Amino acid sequence: MRHRFHSICPYFAMFPEDFVEAWVSRLTKRGDVVLDPFCGRGTTPFQSLLMERMAVGNDVNPVAYVVTRAKTSTPAAQVLRRRTSILEQGYRRSRTSSREDAPGVFFSMAYRPETLRQLLFLRKRLDWRRTDTDCTLAALLLGILHGESAKSSTCLSNQMPRTISTKPAYSVNYWKKHGQKAPAKDVFDALRDAIDFRFESDPPDGSSVTLLGDMRDLPRSSDLFPGKIKCVITSPPYFSVTRFEEDQWLRLWFLGGPPHPTYNRVSRDDRHESRTGYWRMITDMWRVLGNVCDRNAHVVIRLGGKSLEPDQLVDGLQGAAIAARRKVTLLEREESAIKGRQTDSFRPGSKGCLVEVDCHFRIA
Repeated sequence: MRHRFHSICPYFAMFPEDFVEAWVSRLTKRGDVVLDPFCGRGTTPFQSLLMERMAVGNDVNPVAYVVTRAKTSTPAAQVLRRRTSILEQGYRRSRTSSREDAPGVFFSMAYRPETLRQLLFLRKRLDWRRTDTDCTLAALLLGILHGESAKSSTCLSNQMPRTISTKPAYSVNYWKKHGQKAPAKDVFDALRDAIDFRFESDPPDGSSVTLLGDMRDLPRSSDLFPGKIKCVITSPPYFSVTRFEEDQWLRLWFLGGPPHPTYNRVSRDDRHESRTGYWRMITDMWRVLGNVCDRNAHVVIRLGGKSLEPDQLVDGLQGAAIAARRKVTLLEREESAIKGRQTDSFRPGSKGCLVEVDCHFRIA
């Protein structure tokens, strides 16, 4: 059975766990340390732990950090249930209704009033930066914060995609046009159901570190790593494809962000539309990997980009390594068409990223 923590919070631009499983099996042995400097939803560090490797995950986006940390540093189910009950008791004592924290018609249509009050309470009380317990509860809530309520009984919101947060104005117009209303949901009960469902699979043991920050700062945190990095399996942001902050604005709001989409507020690398700027970021990546990886470490990169052919992607990766003054050897490459693109569900016929390439390097 697929481990239930894999799908705790899906979103765009994620590679499958069997991609990581294949490379970890080929390139590492038990006890080796595997790094993903753009860890996203944590597939690389989580799968590495499942395979008895040690893991380091890093991402600049809070949603990615929360989800990855929840997967790799998971408290016991009874600890999560106890914390949920304590939070529920606190909510019932306070009955806080801070509507000023959620302005506009979007939130009043996205959630039932009681559901929204509970979310506002948890948004303030969950200390996801400081404790694994609150971080895991936050991740579980991010996974059900919005979704296809017409098809699923688990999500808390009015009809929305599960992978992205549609923009407020679009959502409101859609709900009005189709006469859709938010489901009546108790957030604490939904949280308990999420705990029960995910813990059908036991969390993995093992050493892991999850970092929230720009990948350029990784060398400053290398003393936190559980050992020398033997392998990197990663997928940097694709060139001119998605805007994470825009797509994940509602989840970012729940973690303390503003109640509307933002652009380049969380990350300067959210979406590069200049090739010069994009390859500069990849150059920075190689410079960092040269500083934190063990000698002769393996580096596996999956990359794509709008209007970039596979040869351009491979040449760009190699050129960026030269610019970073890092000696790398391309051992193998494979390109594939992207089938069942997620963007087709929301922007049919869009001309985005059609091909991606996998490159396996050895870094000296």
